[in-house]
Amino acid sequence: MVGGGPDSGIGESHRIAMRLDNRFQLVAGVFSRNPEKSRQTGRQLGIAPERVYGSYEHMADVEAERPDGIRCVAIATPHNSHFDIARRFIERNIHVICDKPLALTLDHALELHRLVDSTGTVLALTHNYSGYPMVRQAARMVRDGQIGDVRIVQVEHAHGKPLAPQRLWRTDPTVADKANVMFDLGTHAHHLARFVTGLEVSMVSAQLTTMVPGRAIYDNAHVHLRFDNGAVGSLWASMVAVGQEHGLRLRVFGETGSLHWRHEDAQHLLLRDRSATARVLVAGQSDLATEANRHVRVSAGHAEGFFAAFANLYSEFADAVRARDHGEPIDPPDLGFPTVRDGVIGVRFVEATKESHSADGAWTNASLMH
Repeated sequence: MVGGGPDSGIGESHRIAMRLDNRFQLVAGVFSRNPEKSRQTGRQLGIAPERVYGSYEHMADVEAERPDGIRCVAIATPHNSHFDIARRFIERNIHVICDKPLALTLDHALELHRLVDSTGTVLALTHNYSGYPMVRQAARMVRDGQIGDVRIVQVEHAHGKPLAPQRLWRTDPTVADKANVMFDLGTHAHHLARFVTGLEVSMVSAQLTTMVPGRAIYDNAHVHLRFDNGAVGSLWASMVAVGQEHGLRLRVFGETGSLHWRHEDAQHLLLRDRSATARVLVAGQSDLATEANRHVRVSAGHAEGFFAAFANLYSEFADAVRARDHGEPIDPPDLGFPTVRDGVIGVRFVEATKESHSADGAWTNASLMH
């Protein structure tokens, strides 16, 4: 692991996820830029002292040569470091599971894509909300035509919780980018909409704003969306939606029905038909799609949550790594973990919103082919 030192919530999320299905053993790391904090975390995690490294470069070089060296690395660091860290390990043929975003520029994201293709390594991006069973259920229902052709998509990731002191880097544009509301929250909403609908955003019209006086980043975004099938929609991402909880919600409206899912009630999926008759689908019920039930660990009525969704992606990543390391073809499930391609598409989406905002909300091409 790189990152995930003292007080790192996301680092602990990764560690719980990798342990939950007994697919990984954490054996090495650089947990902080502060050597003592890194050693402290290593001791707490039971890592051998000689495998708590002073830099990720040193770890990549040494572990690549060890007969018992690491086969993959988890990256849980601030945004501006993801590209350099991922590149170093991919070049050493070490598989990568990386927190989002993949990179802060499209050129860097595309370079990582080329490296993954040329080395045969596996890269997973932890848009972990796609790991929830009822999100998988929604995606399968859309693909099976159960709500007809998609017409409208409304997605939001808007919360207003104050940032803890150790996370203030999120408001530093040199670390997180000026458009961090999009990189931090908007990319999750964007990926969720893509994952469930199977559609790509083709055009955007964006307004990025700074609500908190003195902040050097945009902390609120409203984005109008056009999809490649002609559907329309909107995305709201915000760090200043005071009173909201986590604030992640998706509504997909088709020609014959609609699906509604929200993170605070993640084990339920609401299906409505043309007459507004509602059916609540519950994680664990027997008639769900295979893609949903393969990741349900408890019976209906017992809520699973954030760590389990993370773990579902980790287990799918483990399957891909095992296949690659045994020279077998990687046969990912139709609805599986986000890949390097998803990372590239996400970065392009954010760049398009920035371009649109700079042009006073003009419709801007968000596809990779532009």
